[in-house]
Amino acid sequence: MDLMQRLDPEIAAVLPLLPAMDLTDIPAARATLMDMLAAANEGVGPSPNVIREDHMVPGLNGSPEVRVRHYRPASQSGVVPCLYWIHGGGHVLGQIEQDDPMMDHIVEAVGCAAVSVEWRRPPEHPFPAPMDDCYAGLTWTFKNAAELGVDPQRIAVGGASSGGGSAAGLALLARDRGEVAPAFQLLVYPMLDDRSSTTADQPHYRLWNPRSNHFGWTAYLGDADPRVAVPARRDDLSGLPPAWIGVGTHDLFHDEDLAYAERLRSAGVPCEVEVVPGVFHGFDLFVPKAQVSQRFFRTQCDSLRAALAG
Repeated sequence: MDLMQRLDPEIAAVLPLLPAMDLTDIPAARATLMDMLAAANEGVGPSPNVIREDHMVPGLNGSPEVRVRHYRPASQSGVVPCLYWIHGGGHVLGQIEQDDPMMDHIVEAVGCAAVSVEWRRPPEHPFPAPMDDCYAGLTWTFKNAAELGVDPQRIAVGGASSGGGSAAGLALLARDRGEVAPAFQLLVYPMLDDRSSTTADQPHYRLWNPRSNHFGWTAYLGDADPRVAVPARRDDLSGLPPAWIGVGTHDLFHDEDLAYAERLRSAGVPCEVEVVPGVFHGFDLFVPKAQVSQRFFRTQCDSLRAALAG
């Protein structure tokens, strides 16, 4: 059976239309990603049920200010749980705006608030700059929970792709520093291990292939010690908040995600896993109206809602 027969039919129909991600020209790749996501969400405007507000928050240890975007239900009264979100982009691409439609949908479906962070991107700003920005935004969210109408006992960290990997790293950093305590990890096909497959590119790796993965991790790490900066290389995963990990069968990160889930469980951390048959990396972002994408989104919302229930 060839690849197209193994993919979900709605996803397979779109695969030939998606350009390969070329990271030899980073500015062009950044623009291409935003164009692709804009096309996927054509006709989708801001939800009238969600209020968005940007804030500039203090950077960590004298670093530049960090932009965060706060999403809240327009009808909010009292405190609600919150998802602290880190956008993806292979550690080198992406920006807050790409996930506006998703954040609107999560706020509506879960009845929570969300705070999304704009982290400094490698290769211009390698580790620890991106993680410092994520941590600065997270601690600001906790410190300003009352003003944001957020319950500090019910703040989850989450993200997709490299954002999911950064959310996992952020949970580890929060545990190590002991200043704030996220309640849950929502890890959507997270980019967790710089040692990922080096096999030849396959058609289903079109959006994110081993070459891209190597570039993204190299740019992110810079001179940093991978044993500190890479979640999958951390020896101790104990004491972390419960997690949900979702990944497709044809995703480059499939194996590393399942391995991380097993390590979390072995460390005593509850971890729910959702493996989606017949889909490649980022399928739900680029084909959001497909039935399989809609089911995947509902599963995330159900898990987040249950984890943050009062």
